[in-house]
Amino acid sequence: MSVAKKSSLELFRLRKTINSLANKEGSHTELITIYVPPDKQISDALNLLRNEYGTASNIKSNVTRKNVLDAIVKAQQKLKLFKDPGEKGIVVFTGALPQEGGGPGTERMESYVIVPPEPIRIFLYRCDSRFHTEHLQEMLREKETYGILLVDASQATIATLQGKRLEIIREMHSGVAGKTRAGGQSARRYERLRDMQLNEYFTRVGQHANDIFLPIETLKGIIVGGPGPTKYDFEKGEFLNYQLKNKIIDTVDTAYVEEQGVKEVVEKAPEIMKKVRYIEEKQIMQKFLYEVGHDSGMITYGEGEVRRLMNSAAVRMVIVSEELDLIRVTIKCSACNYQEEHTIKGKDLADFEKGLVGKPCKGCQAPSLAIVDKKDIIDDIADLAQLTNTEVEVISGETEEGQMLKNAFGGIAAFLRFKVQA
Repeated sequence: MSVAKKSSLELFRLRKTINSLANKEGSHTELITIYVPPDKQISDALNLLRNEYGTASNIKSNVTRKNVLDAIVKAQQKLKLFKDPGEKGIVVFTGALPQEGGGPGTERMESYVIVPPEPIRIFLYRCDSRFHTEHLQEMLREKETYGILLVDASQATIATLQGKRLEIIREMHSGVAGKTRAGGQSARRYERLRDMQLNEYFTRVGQHANDIFLPIETLKGIIVGGPGPTKYDFEKGEFLNYQLKNKIIDTVDTAYVEEQGVKEVVEKAPEIMKKVRYIEEKQIMQKFLYEVGHDSGMITYGEGEVRRLMNSAAVRMVIVSEELDLIRVTIKCSACNYQEEHTIKGKDLADFEKGLVGKPCKGCQAPSLAIVDKKDIIDDIADLAQLTNTEVEVISGETEEGQMLKNAFGGIAAFLRFKVQA
């Protein structure tokens, strides 16, 4: 599944994991990163690690040497779980990391295995004070493809932009006469002939664009541009396949039509591309608000109610705010196994845990309560959604509708499969 086709939940989880790894720091140069591409064997990576183990044995510091050797062994153990790197390859991160709030001496060995969103092309080993996640972060930005179509009355250029990779695929000249009347032709007849030439030229441009863009499975949108009004005439006509017309996300002014014009579009592209997901999110939220306004009975909101209806298999899609700072905590009594769940703010977790000390259990009154599990609220809702065959959409807080979801509806809402009796 390409990044372009991944759901908002999958992308949210992947970005969250990679960002978390990027922010981890070791006490010394003792964190291991290894990228194994699809064209390598697991044995190649194991041999590399075996050699690095020999090199690391010469590290002078006893603590650093032990931590590096342990991290290499842990990476070897993780790789041995796989017969081969698969179609996309494998990335392994291992190392002794200081625990939260602690410094040197609080390190604990941690390991992470990530299957990248797309095939990796590098065979990489690094021992550093940080994990090398930059190649994965670049993948998350790269995989959606955007079409660029620049057109004016004299020429046209068709290009694609995939991450940082810009490719100009076709340039063509129109052959359309200029607006100045030539010879002894009447102005009206001349304009008619010119309009016919322009129409034929637009048809030719549209056919080439169809041939280039339609086969691209990861095509997210098309940006139309050019220096004058001609681009609007082209866009309004029936020259592009209807599937491509529906993918036009913006029409921009450029000073040029050739390569320099394409580069102008690329400079404007980040903001244009950001609009695409915002548009998708706004559409979801506008549908939700429509149901709210019409009191249709086909939506609900608030964590408790959404959970209840998810457990009844009544929820078709749950929408959650990316900005929720909530944790789902499970506490359990070690004396009688009584347990209960709570949703608390991330900043209140430490105080909540302290409050359990000496607190009597509701089941047996023994002061034996402790946290046995804690999970980000979005991950917890997603796990429940998987059990109940429910779609999940993660909504950013960067639109008015996204802020409304967070502030007016508690950050968790849902579309229902059927009306539920109150």
